[in-house]
Amino acid sequence: MLMVASMLILLVVSVVGLLVDDRVLLGAPVWLKPFKFAVSMAVYGTTLAWMLSLPHRGRKWTSGLATVFAVTGFVDTVIVAIQAARGTYSHFHKTTVVAEKAMLAVFGNAVILIMLANLALAVILAVQRVHADRAVSRAIRTGLALAVAGMALGFLMPAQGKAETALTTTGERVSLSSGHSVGVPDGGPGLPVTEWSTTGGDLRVPHFVGLHGLQVMLIVALLLTVAAARRPLLRDDRTRARLVGVAAAGYAGLIALVTWQALRAQPLLRPDGSTLAAAGLLVVLTAVAAAGVLVAGRRATAGGRGDPAAAGGRSTGVTSAQ
Repeated sequence: MLMVASMLILLVVSVVGLLVDDRVLLGAPVWLKPFKFAVSMAVYGTTLAWMLSLPHRGRKWTSGLATVFAVTGFVDTVIVAIQAARGTYSHFHKTTVVAEKAMLAVFGNAVILIMLANLALAVILAVQRVHADRAVSRAIRTGLALAVAGMALGFLMPAQGKAETALTTTGERVSLSSGHSVGVPDGGPGLPVTEWSTTGGDLRVPHFVGLHGLQVMLIVALLLTVAAARRPLLRDDRTRARLVGVAAAGYAGLIALVTWQALRAQPLLRPDGSTLAAAGLLVVLTAVAAAGVLVAGRRATAGGRGDPAAAGGRSTGVTSAQ
């Protein structure tokens, strides 16, 4: 949470920078990247802090891993902010300046540590139930797995290895070793705020979608719990947990879909027929799987297992007004 507090401070600084600093780097305001990093790290850090406050085994390990995440996340974001203030690049650029090379090395290694720390957390929590509600517990486990996948997809950007040249805000020409756009140069037309390319593929899309899968799965579990107050079928946490599993599988399919779309140099909002067909198939399969879970739950309820009293207290305590 100390890391989150620092991100909130950077968020304010970035907003001020966006308002008063008109410098542009690769077609985007220089303070936009620190702003996005601050928001992302604050959201993820808050989620992680809440999650690790739940009773679970291996707290010493998870506490240490969370500290690794907090420190490395803070360092990486500070590097992004410092470079933004200097009007230059935080990664992907080639340089012979010792200080710049050191920051590049620190940034790259910190990214790896962030992913490994989250992977270790996912493994530790995958073998235990971390919440009384099965749906929430499954949301945590599947969400962490999706987030790690999203972090790993970030490595597709340097793996492109496309050589480009770009200008700093002072007009200095630098060489870039890679970038996030596919099929078009970085810095072209982009969507508002995210700056995701509107003329080619953009590998930041699958990176973002996967990275915040943890928050999406927790929201799904929360919505199912709220819906359980009016839908007796959802009062059994086994049914809700299975629905979370379906949502996680569908979300994994979405990550694969937007990755495939980006790698084919296709803008997110301009899908071709193949992408639309794949998206339609994904929606249908997810809906069918969810329907199957609900049908099975209805049959179980009819047999008495879905009743909170008959279930021996397996529900979350959501009861109907009698």
